[in-house]
Amino acid sequence: MTEAALAGCKSAKSEVAGYNEKFSRHFSDFYYLKRMNNGETRDRKWLIYSKTVDRVYCFCCTLFKSRKSFGLLANDGTSDWKHLSQTLRVHELSEEHITNMNIWSELKNRIISVVKCLAKNNLAFRGSNEKLYQDNNGNFLGLIEMIVEFDVVMQDHIRRIQNSEIHYHYLGHKIQNELISMLANCVRSSILKIIKQAKYFSIILDCTLDVSHQEQMTLLVRCVDVSSSTIKIEEYFLKKLEVDDTSGLGLFTELLNTLKLLNLNINDVRGQGYDNGSNMKGKHQGFQK
Repeated sequence: MTEAALAGCKSAKSEVAGYNEKFSRHFSDFYYLKRMNNGETRDRKWLIYSKTVDRVYCFCCTLFKSRKSFGLLANDGTSDWKHLSQTLRVHELSEEHITNMNIWSELKNRIISVVKCLAKNNLAFRGSNEKLYQDNNGNFLGLIEMIVEFDVVMQDHIRRIQNSEIHYHYLGHKIQNELISMLANCVRSSILKIIKQAKYFSIILDCTLDVSHQEQMTLLVRCVDVSSSTIKIEEYFLKKLEVDDTSGLGLFTELLNTLKLLNLNINDVRGQGYDNGSNMKGKHQGFQK
């Protein structure tokens, strides 16, 4: 699979329906779902479409294919839309595809576990370089190197990288940042669910300058957690906001926009906590007013 093809790949629910309409047949996002005999559907997460070359590929088989693999979806892809349904059915039932799916799932879980471990312990991910088995390559690659010592799936993946059998290894800073963002969104969604169950909440705000002298405001929410049998009061960090207008009105406008974005109602705020800055605690012209 070429670099240009991979760069143009689209995942599920992409804007590909109707593409290439000058021909009688074209790719549709209909193929991203597998229809079962009992009426249920399954998401074909492994199926990717490249708008650049107008072909479909199997992601996991492209990444983990063996040297003896001759499947179209693992190599050159296919644009035979007339027989695509049959091609997909045959491919997803093949032994190699099932094996590659399992490898993909295990490798993905290990990488996500490393990201969760570093984030939970507030540890830096990267060092001064991003190459395996080199000094100062950071905690993320260091943990990957540790997993290689006992995990055969990671061992084979690293071997492919070192032998230049694959060029997209998904261990670089871009995938790290993407996973951090995805996990953060999941955590934030869970927190918002708890806040909405409680309905009423308090806000705690604090402003500080970062190293580039950009004013930043942290937003914390305090509420009663009623999601479990043991009811307790919790505080949650929701968001870090960069503000340009540090007046009371400017900070309030930023908060109002953020609450709307999070689908929280400012009328449900029952408490306020600020630092001692006049623009924050001022009862006449500050944020409090």
